[in-house]
Amino acid sequence: MSLENHLAALEQRHDALDKEIEKALVHPAIDELKLAELKRRKLQLKDEIFKLRGASSPPTLH
Repeated sequence: MSLENHLAALEQRHDALDKEIEKALVHPAIDELKLAELKRRKLQLKDEIFKLRGASSPPTLH
């Protein structure tokens, strides 16, 4: 897998987690542990994307 393909896959996973987090936040019976785990995984993906890009500034992901 090329670097660009890998980055694109990571960004897609990041976006999917973002949507899952948004969905969990509007659910009336939110599971705080699940939400924390989703946010942790999202941050890990963001960090990995940042490292792979080798950028000097953080990526523009939410």
